[in-house]
Amino acid sequence: MNQSTSSGVSGVHQGVVYALLAAALFGASTPFAKTLVGQIAPVTLAGMLYLGSGLGLLGCFIARALASRNAQDKPAALTAADLPWLGGAIVFGGVAGPVLLMLGLTLTPASSASLLLNMEGVLTALLAWFVFKENFDRRIFAGMLLIVVAGLLLSWEQVPVLGVPWGALAIVGACLCWGIDNNLTRKVSASDALQIACVKGLVAGSVNLAIALALGFRLPELRTVLAAGAVGFGGYGLSLVMFVLALRHLGTARTGAYFSAAPFVGALVSLLMLGEVPGAVFWVAAALMGAGIWLHLSETHEHQHEHEAMAHAHGHSHDAHHRHGHDFEWDGVEPHAHPHRHEPLRHGHAHYPDIHHRHDHDPA
Repeated sequence: MNQSTSSGVSGVHQGVVYALLAAALFGASTPFAKTLVGQIAPVTLAGMLYLGSGLGLLGCFIARALASRNAQDKPAALTAADLPWLGGAIVFGGVAGPVLLMLGLTLTPASSASLLLNMEGVLTALLAWFVFKENFDRRIFAGMLLIVVAGLLLSWEQVPVLGVPWGALAIVGACLCWGIDNNLTRKVSASDALQIACVKGLVAGSVNLAIALALGFRLPELRTVLAAGAVGFGGYGLSLVMFVLALRHLGTARTGAYFSAAPFVGALVSLLMLGEVPGAVFWVAAALMGAGIWLHLSETHEHQHEHEAMAHAHGHSHDAHHRHGHDFEWDGVEPHAHPHRHEPLRHGHAHYPDIHHRHDHDPA
């Protein structure tokens, strides 16, 4: 898997591909998870989904290690400094978020639940902008407002039937947990994406299953366990690997914006697979969310900016941001990973707030 970080427009395009792949994998998993909700307790299902992702990725991790020729072929591994950020991401995104989603799915049609998951991108962006100080502009903000209005419409549609829309509120709560998770994961996104997703799946899955067993829930038959594991591997495992790579290239808020395509994939699969017939509000919300995503996709960002000196390790090629020598014998293969230092640099090009462009912006 190519985990290099490019500069300029090509890096942005690569990040968009990763984000959309993550969105498609996660979006398609929602209606499949919905079919399992009635058979398995929510906390048990959450555990099996994440444990399935962790075990599947562990197999990929071992296969990649066996195929690597030398140390520079391997992505930069997690460090001790990464562990607090990853631990927080696992608690919010791997334990609390999935349980809330499974609870919400028990009360909400899969098509509406899929669109409500767009709130993850909104909450991710709000935290990135106002807590973690990532830059944004009016175009991105307007797109997020459209998605918020659409989410409110879907939630309000349940009020006459259910009173308080507990299902929608649970799904929005899951989105908040994942928004926190996404911002914490960005802190470690320069490290090995496969390792990050694997550790998260194994730990979160084990914790959720332990909680389920402690509460007296039993595991379902083997066929259901394998089905949940397969859904988790694609929708939570491979999707997270792609999401971490997108974070590396695009920053948190933009990755969340592109990831907003996930619910549309889920809604489409729900309509085809489950035979749901959505009402007019669903289509109005879908149009508003589509307009918001278009505003995100059509954004451009280019200006003169300065890079401060920094040292880190990640997979990279020798682009405009990586003009350095090596203290080891290099075989010329790119991308490769090793600790390296960036000297101060000032230039201008199209960019997103990736791992090399987390700089301040003038108020104007």
